[in-house]
Amino acid sequence: MIKTRLCELIGIEYPIFQGGMAWVSTGELVAAVSEGGGLGIIGSGQAPADWLRQEIHKVKSITQKPYGVNVMLMSPFVDEVMQVILEERVPVITTGAGNPGKYVPMLKEVGTKVIPVVASVALAKRLEKAGVDALIAEGMESGGHIGEIGTMPLVPQVVDAVSIPVIAAGGIVDGRGLVAALALGAEGVQMGTRFMCAEECTISQLVKDRILKAKDRSTVITGRSTGHPVRCLDNRFTREMDQYEREGMLASELEKLGVGKLRLAMVEGDTENGSIMAGQVAGAVRCIEPAAQIIQDIMRSAELEYERLTARFGDRRF
Repeated sequence: MIKTRLCELIGIEYPIFQGGMAWVSTGELVAAVSEGGGLGIIGSGQAPADWLRQEIHKVKSITQKPYGVNVMLMSPFVDEVMQVILEERVPVITTGAGNPGKYVPMLKEVGTKVIPVVASVALAKRLEKAGVDALIAEGMESGGHIGEIGTMPLVPQVVDAVSIPVIAAGGIVDGRGLVAALALGAEGVQMGTRFMCAEECTISQLVKDRILKAKDRSTVITGRSTGHPVRCLDNRFTREMDQYEREGMLASELEKLGVGKLRLAMVEGDTENGSIMAGQVAGAVRCIEPAAQIIQDIMRSAELEYERLTARFGDRRF
C-alpha cells in the first residue's frame, strides 16, 4: 500500500486530495471522498460564511474522518469564512488567489493544517517561510484558474525548493498519474475533474455528460488578457470570450461577462452559456461512479503500475 508523509500529516488512508471547486465540492462529495480514504475539500469560492458553516455541518453529519475547506483569498467574505473555519476547527484548509500568511498563526492555534496552492517556486518558498504545513503545486493542465507552468516541470522544482510535503495537481486522473507524481518527488496528488463525475457530486448531470463526451483537445483557455486565465470546456461562452479578447475588450468588461457563469453551468446546467471549468484530463474520464470507487481504482492502478515498472526495470528505484 502506498503511504507517504502526507497520509501521516493529515491522518488519511490514501495520498489523494479532491480539489476544492466552487459550486462543485459540496458536503455530499466531500464526505464521500473522506469516507473513501482521501481528503474531501469543500470549495467555498465566494460563498458567504453561513453557507460554508452549513456545508461543514453536512460533512460532520456523514463522516468523522478528516476533511478540508478551500478558501479563495480574494473572496469578499474571506475574513468571515476564516472565522467559521476557526470556530468549527476545520482539520485542513487549502488556499488560492493570494497569500494566507496573516491567517497562519491563528489557524495553527486550533490545529488546522494550512496547505496553499502554488503555481511558482518563488511563492512556494515564501509560503514555507510563513509556516504552512504543505503545498499543492498545480500545473496549468488543471481546470479553473491556472498559472503558466505545466505540472511536469513545476512539481520537481517546487519539491527541490522546499522541505515540507508537496502535493501534485493538474493533469492527474488515475494511478499512473499518482505514480508519476511520486516519481517527481510529490507526496500525493490533488484531483478535481474526475471527482466531478462522482455519483455524490451534485452538479448538473448535463455537465457530467459534457465531461464524459470530452476529448483530449476539448478544453480551452480564456481570460489571458485579464491576467487571470481560466481553463474550461469549449462551448459558446468560451468562444464568445475569445472573440471579445481578440477584439480588445477591456479586462474589466471581460471579467463582468464571467460573473455568474460558473453557477450557470454547474447548478443550472447551461452547458453552452455557462463556464464548465475542467482540466485537460476530462478526455480521460470514462464513467460516473462512487467517490470511494474512484479512489480504489486510483490506488489499485497505481499499485499495478508500480509492479509493472519494477518488473521492467528490476528491483532498483525507477
